[in-house]
Amino acid sequence: MKIGVIGLPLSGRSTIFETLTRQGGETLSRGEDRTAVVRVPDPRVDALSRMFEPEKTIYAQVEYLLPGQGSHKKDSPWLPVKDCDALIHVVRNHGPDRTPRQDLLAVEQELILADLVQAEKRLERIELDLRRGKKQNAEESQLLTECKGLLEAETPLRRRPELAGAKALRGFGFLTAKPMLVVFNNEETEAGMPETGDGTADDSCTALRGKIEQELARMSAEDAAEFLREYGIADSAMDRMIRLSYEVLGLLSFFTVGKDEVRAWTIRRGTPAVEAAGVIHTDIQKGFIRAEVIAYDDLMAAGSTAEARKRGTFRLEGKTYEVADGDIINFRFNV
Repeated sequence: MKIGVIGLPLSGRSTIFETLTRQGGETLSRGEDRTAVVRVPDPRVDALSRMFEPEKTIYAQVEYLLPGQGSHKKDSPWLPVKDCDALIHVVRNHGPDRTPRQDLLAVEQELILADLVQAEKRLERIELDLRRGKKQNAEESQLLTECKGLLEAETPLRRRPELAGAKALRGFGFLTAKPMLVVFNNEETEAGMPETGDGTADDSCTALRGKIEQELARMSAEDAAEFLREYGIADSAMDRMIRLSYEVLGLLSFFTVGKDEVRAWTIRRGTPAVEAAGVIHTDIQKGFIRAEVIAYDDLMAAGSTAEARKRGTFRLEGKTYEVADGDIINFRFNV
């Protein structure tokens, strides 16, 4: 999962990036793209690791990308985030002259315009090829026409999930088709979200006190715990943002366990068991026979796999079974 962090100058997007990744930017120029891979905190992985005492414990991961300023061509300022799975839009909500609604809409307009230009160029190319007698993909043309209509109406494509997720459009990397998490970067004394009218309709939103969270990310675990209590913060920004990122993308985790390894795997909700097997290895998907499944809560309640089998909480599922969040799976296969 790769998430791009965007926002206007002075929004604090670098602060939020450094908070999420615990990565300082002192040695980097403002023109460089910055990336960091972050481990997804999951107490279920910790508990499974204690139970099985494996040689390795592997958590799910999230990659964050902070595009550099001015490091890309003027006609492609959004190029770095086109291959991201989702976007975090940081909006300034601090300082005496803050205008969060206007800032939010300004970036949205830029994204819409970039997508509209791309859709129009492709439609023009399709029309030119038709005149030359070249056969075209009718579905692609129809979908692009629908996109163009929405974008001309200043509506981001993510408002139409079935259109945003169409397979024929995946190669375009439309910016407004990506799930969006709006983060309001607040003053240190403010915890709530500002009024934005309908500017964030249907989007996931949260508010962070960026500077405080940045300080927290630089502390030791003991100092951070004390800091959280003092400011009345339930948990760290990183933990909350990763959870929200999962929700925005419609993701879940399933687990494989054993003495050699306990591991979390990330898939989209609604993924059938046979496709989940392919996330581990294509051979498992090709030779899929059955999935032996137990829910995390059932295993924890039993205390061991032996007791869980006695209770009958393990079950066999076929190819079409939709994997649920927290499933612990052993795939049976033959190749």
